[in-house]
Amino acid sequence: MSVDRLAWALLSRAASGPCRALAESVDQLGPTRVAALVQSGDLQVDRDVLGRGARGLKAAARDLEAVERLGGRLVTPEDDEWPRELLQCLPSGSDNVGDVAPLALWVRGDRSLLQATCRAVAVIGARASTPYGNRVASEIAGELAGSGHCVLAGAAYGIDAAAHRAALSVGGVTVAVMPCGLDRPYPYAHEQLLDAIADDGLVVTEYPPGAKVQRQSFLDRNRLVAALSHAVVAVEAGLRSGTASSVRWADRFGRPVLAVPGPVTSAASAGCHRFIADGEAQLVTCADDVRRALVPPWWTSTVPAVAQPWLGREGGER
Repeated sequence: MSVDRLAWALLSRAASGPCRALAESVDQLGPTRVAALVQSGDLQVDRDVLGRGARGLKAAARDLEAVERLGGRLVTPEDDEWPRELLQCLPSGSDNVGDVAPLALWVRGDRSLLQATCRAVAVIGARASTPYGNRVASEIAGELAGSGHCVLAGAAYGIDAAAHRAALSVGGVTVAVMPCGLDRPYPYAHEQLLDAIADDGLVVTEYPPGAKVQRQSFLDRNRLVAALSHAVVAVEAGLRSGTASSVRWADRFGRPVLAVPGPVTSAASAGCHRFIADGEAQLVTCADDVRRALVPPWWTSTVPAVAQPWLGREGGER
């Protein structure tokens, strides 16, 4: 293992989520120097950050080995597969704690992260979804995946799971963004689903191995769902929901926000109706509507010509 790779792993554990102080220090001094300062306790950052980083390079090596055993790896801003253009939306310059790019990303699966996200569309929604919502999410996600788009979601119960499964059912690419370490499938009942996603897509997190789900990690995950997608499609959402958080992030990042209407009597669709009524989201009812919302400048300005997620691992057509 290279010293730089170990340094990135140490810093990822120290940050365990968005950490502006570490990110700014790395920009100024480089990862190796900052990792040394974290180990010695000489960097002016939060005490919890120093505490997590105090385990040193041996712990970082164990993290890298643990993820490698899962069929994963650490992807850093120094790697060719780092999705630089998508993550340019972070940081935004605000005082919001989440407005900072991840220091690194832990990725499970063989596919390039850059390739997998270059035509990614998030299809997300309520955990307590209805049969109507599951059907619409499956139709939209399946058609998008079948036409070469990557379907991205958070592997949660309900709409997220329906979107992932629909993409898999048509042999498409799907990416799951996790609020915890790769070695802690969440929710646990989706362990087999996550295995299937990793087989031909990716499971991604900014949290190191062993990291447990925390309340804040869901909000941090929502920001990554929006940042790693070219658009966010909300299919069922309550008025106060994680989906609303992702919609706000997407709007802040300038991503197209799309929402599916539902029955006016359905509480599960109340959030989507509010997004549409307030002008936060464009009404969509099918995959064609979503594709029309993805006209240039999105594809022409942010999709590298060489990054084609509809190509197989060997570069041939899927």
